[in-house]
Formats: sequence, C-alpha cells, structure tokens
Amino acid sequence: MSLHTWWLFVMMTFVVSGTPGPNMLLVMSTSAREGMRAAIVNMAGCMTSLMLMLGLSAAGLGALLQAFPAVFDTLRLAGAAYLAYLGVQCWRSPVKDAEDTANNPTTPAVSAGTSLWSHYRQGALVAASNPKAILFAAAFFPQFLNPEAAQLTQFAILLGTFAVVEVAWYFVYAASGKQLATYLRRATVMRAFNRLTGGVFVGFAALMAAAKS
Repeated sequence: MSLHTWWLFVMMTFVVSGTPGPNMLLVMSTSAREGMRAAIVNMAGCMTSLMLMLGLSAAGLGALLQAFPAVFDTLRLAGAAYLAYLGVQCWRSPVKDAEDTANNPTTPAVSAGTSLWSHYRQGALVAASNPKAILFAAAFFPQFLNPEAAQLTQFAILLGTFAVVEVAWYFVYAASGKQLATYLRRATVMRAFNRLTGGVFVGFAALMAAAKS
C-alpha cells in the first residue's frame, strides 16, 4: 500500500465517520445528559462492536450476508427494532430541574458498576445494530489493498487508521454534547432534547427497516 493510497483512505474515512449516525448521536446525547465519562464508556462499546464487525468482514462474513439475504434482513430488522426501543426509552426518560438535583446532592450523575456496564452494552448494541457495516467494510477496505503485498498487514493498518479517525469523531460529538449540558439544566429543555434524540433514533430505525440489502 502506497502512502498516497493510505492518505486517500484517511480522507474518505474522515468523511464517512463524521457523518451523523446512531453511534455519534448516542455519544453526543450521553455526554449531554450524563457527562464525558459515560460517553467514553459508550465509545468503548461502539468500538468493540465495530472492530469485531470489521474483522468479520475480513473473514468473509460480508460475502455470506450477500449470499443469504434472509440472514441479512433478519439482522437488519433486529437492529432497527433495538434502535426504535432506544428511541422510545430516550423519549420517555424522566427529567428533573437543576434545582431538584441541587436539593439531592447524593444522586450521582453516573453510578458506578452496573450503570457503566449499561453504557458499554448500549454502545456495543447500537454499533452492532447495523449489519450494513459488515457489507460496507467488505466493499470499502479491499479498494485500498495492494493484492501483491501482505493482506493481513495492510488490513491491520487500515483497521487501526479507521479506529483512530472514528474515535476522534466520537470525541468531537461528545464535546458538542458537553457544551449542550449547560442548556439542559431546565426540565423543559431536557424533555425537548430527549424527545428530539428519541425521535431521531426512531427515524434511524425506520430508515434501516426500509433499507434493502
């Protein structure tokens, strides 16, 4: 793989990763509601699923999903159902005024243990909800591989590059969410934010359900 090819991959990945999607929305909304720590745990869950899915694409699962559309459709609809569920949960999330939080200082923003695991699991499930990532990787990555060089080494370089760019974008969205936190102290604003993000998640679910393999 030449340096020129690698830079082309970086630029294309930068655009693809920066496009708003369920992963970025999850990280941003979690940062806004519960802080950067919870968002970072979300990021870890998202990246775990993404790396696993990209690895599976390299192992040939992408070709398998293309060969058996019924399997792909089952995974796609299951992912859409989870995003819709997450949207409903966001829409119905209870809210409190900043004054209520100040009067109850013992309530932590993010509880340890189970809560952090819940954020990790949520990130992993959101990232895994879109099986198109496997097909995308199966179609996208080979375009940058030199067939005459070691395939595994090249794939490792591309995978590492993708991970760095993706995580960088996660932090951009998380920082944006952190800036929103100041405006979400009022219950009315937080309720509107919850309904907006919930509606967007349901919209993503509808798009995924309607998409064809």
